[in-house]
Amino acid sequence: MRSRMSGRRGQNTVEYLLMLTVVVGVVLVAGVALKKFMPCLFNNIQQMITGAAGQLGQ
Repeated sequence: MRSRMSGRRGQNTVEYLLMLTVVVGVVLVAGVALKKFMPCLFNNIQQMITGAAGQLGQ
C-alpha cells in the first residue's frame, strides 16, 4: 500500500476541496474582522477628502 501511495501524482478532487475550504474560511474570518473597522475607515477617508477639497478651495 505504501508504494501505491508514493506513486500517486498530482492532486485529486478531495485535496482541491480542502484547499478551497481553507481559502473560503480565511476570507470569511478576514471579512468578519474587517467589518468592525470599515465604517471608521470610510469616515476617516471621507474626512481627509473633505479637508483636502476645502484646502484647495482657499
